[in-house]
Amino acid sequence: MTDTADRTPRTPHYVNPAPWDPYVSERLTAEQEKYYMAGQWKLMWWRFRRHRPAVVSAAFLLLMYFSCFISEFIAPYDLHTRHTKHIFAPPQTIHFFHQGSFLGPFVYGLKVERDMDTLQRVYTEDEAKPQPLRFFCRGEGYLFWDLIPGRFHFVCPAEGGTVFFLGTDRLGRDMFSRIVYAARISLTIGVIGIVLSFTLALILGGLAGYYGGWVDNVVQRITEILKSFPHLPLWLALSAALPVTWSPLLVYFGITLILALLDWPSLGRAVRSKLLSLREEDYAMAAQMMGAKPGRIIGRHLLPGFMSHLIASATLSIPSMILAETALSFLGLGLRPPITSWGVLLNEATDINVVAVNWWLMLPVVPVILVILAYQFMGDGMRDAADPYA
Repeated sequence: MTDTADRTPRTPHYVNPAPWDPYVSERLTAEQEKYYMAGQWKLMWWRFRRHRPAVVSAAFLLLMYFSCFISEFIAPYDLHTRHTKHIFAPPQTIHFFHQGSFLGPFVYGLKVERDMDTLQRVYTEDEAKPQPLRFFCRGEGYLFWDLIPGRFHFVCPAEGGTVFFLGTDRLGRDMFSRIVYAARISLTIGVIGIVLSFTLALILGGLAGYYGGWVDNVVQRITEILKSFPHLPLWLALSAALPVTWSPLLVYFGITLILALLDWPSLGRAVRSKLLSLREEDYAMAAQMMGAKPGRIIGRHLLPGFMSHLIASATLSIPSMILAETALSFLGLGLRPPITSWGVLLNEATDINVVAVNWWLMLPVVPVILVILAYQFMGDGMRDAADPYA
């Protein structure tokens, strides 16, 4: 027996050479308690941070919306300033070196000639006249939010010079400044529209899901009627019905209301289906037996249970509203000048002959694409974070 035991291979015993930490188990326990004791919103935030494209997209959108508050500071020129000597001027290139010497960021002045064959303006850089850019400077005057006069800009052209980062349009207006101002309209119309749509969905979907019966039948028939119409022709018809005598502000709110009225059915059905299943839960029945009113049961007990899913769905609906406004304005049935949005700017580029020569008139489509992609990435991240236990 002894010989057999001696011939049995022994398993090597590993000893960790690191010093023993008596508090390692306490730290692990604290981390576990931090996770298990965290609320739903904190768990959502932790999971959302792991979605890098969503975080980058959210930061980009925050930057874009912040720029809406300070458009006057960002834009070198006013929205309606015309440079009659620089009609259809191309974008000016930013340079740093002039004849081998570092001058900092500057642009060359523009020389204008007329092509006698095509009668087109031909712009060339005047390399003998560098025009250094000025930063945090006093430039063209404006009314901040049409209330407070000011002249402060982040970037200004040289004294007596010009700076057209994205060229000018047919009236000599700076395209970069107009795109910056247009973001204030195009971005806010999606947020205001989704707030109205979200409110309608919560009210009508909540009533249909909680009460059921004839209330549910009426809401569902309205939803089916609205969803049976093709959206684009219905948008066109309702937009064309807006009186031409309305002020630009009324047209803005009219377009927003149209987009909200046509967007709520999908979200309303999601609210209804969730409430139909949650209203039979024990906590909802207990609140009802204790005398709680239906409004309190829906608002305090039922809706918070799936509010994260609703927020993620609403986030994915904002891009459709921005695209809808852009399409309507592009077709000439949405917002109209003097209101300026990205769709209104693209409406000026409907002539293919103009676009073939003056390609920079299509540049307003770039922020539209970037914002839509950012919303899609952020919506995907929020949709994943809405179920932190998955």
